[in-house]
Amino acid sequence: MTETLIAPPGLKGVVVADTEIGEVRGAEGFFHYREHDAARLAGERGFEEIWHLLVDGHLPDPAELDAFTAEVAPLRALPPELADLVPVVAGSGQERDLMPRLRTCLSQLGAVEAFAPVWGADRSSVRADVLRVAAVVPTLLAALHRTRQGLDPVPPDPDLSAGANWVRMVTGETPSVEVERAIGTYLGLTVDHGFNASTFTARVITSAGADVVAAVCGAIGSFTGPLHGGAPDRALDALDEIGTPDRVEPWVREQVAAGGRIMGFGHGVYTTEDPRARVLRGIAAEHGGELYEFAAATEHTVLATLAELKPGRRLDVNVEFWAGVVMEQCGLPRSMFTPTFTCARVVGWGAHILEQAAGTKIYRPLARYTGPEPCR
Repeated sequence: MTETLIAPPGLKGVVVADTEIGEVRGAEGFFHYREHDAARLAGERGFEEIWHLLVDGHLPDPAELDAFTAEVAPLRALPPELADLVPVVAGSGQERDLMPRLRTCLSQLGAVEAFAPVWGADRSSVRADVLRVAAVVPTLLAALHRTRQGLDPVPPDPDLSAGANWVRMVTGETPSVEVERAIGTYLGLTVDHGFNASTFTARVITSAGADVVAAVCGAIGSFTGPLHGGAPDRALDALDEIGTPDRVEPWVREQVAAGGRIMGFGHGVYTTEDPRARVLRGIAAEHGGELYEFAAATEHTVLATLAELKPGRRLDVNVEFWAGVVMEQCGLPRSMFTPTFTCARVVGWGAHILEQAAGTKIYRPLARYTGPEPCR
């Protein structure tokens, strides 16, 4: 008699590994990095401190932070071979398609710098590789963006924070303290979020013993899916489509009637308010302006209309909605919203790769066969 196998869609509710990196508690509207409340941490600590926490297991003291910052700063620079490749890969135009180009450049980085398989490697070697990849990804993305616009890439400044460096490399201008704080907080909020599709992909590839670049490229491939990393710009596009506050309610009704998805609302894990949205809403309110006022009014009307149309099913605003507003307020072009998300999440991928590399088992789950009965 064949054993009955349970195969929940999307592996929902299935535990596939142990981790010390973090956890999402969807019913509570809470997530944490190691033992720290992640939403609070992102508002109180710098991105480099959170990076150190995920990779090295604890928040750094001042001396450790200085050492970590000094370690990471030179890792942001592109090798000459990659600097020569960027113009070839970048192309031209304003299309939102930098992520596949990032994969191409990262693959070349893996070849040029001879990244070794993690199988059999010591922790310090894997750590060095994940730091290198996480540090260079923002430089690559910004260089691709500027090159395709006909502008010269802006090299990273070792004296700037990750958030300030990112804005400067994209726009060519050193940001204000307010913008640096806003982007830094966003990066800290989105660095890790449980075993999402891209993080799980990175861990599966790592479990095979492959190199760090291979794992990150796989994660990026998952991240490019419209159900995963690409929503911040689409949520803002929806605001453009709505146009004015009086159009919000009829627009929502039209979307629901057509079976469409309201970008920026609902989440696969949270059954209450997304804590990341709460933090970013506060930042958007500090910046103020017409966009914030329109977004706040839209959120209120969308939630009220969805409550009427979908009674018994709570759909709160999620991180993408307010992330798009904050990035727009900070002057980042919409084509760079998902790349900004990537600059954060690559750090989380690296932490998971480092943790997974310490294991010895390759992922090899079962599949439930549903085809015709085999002939014997």
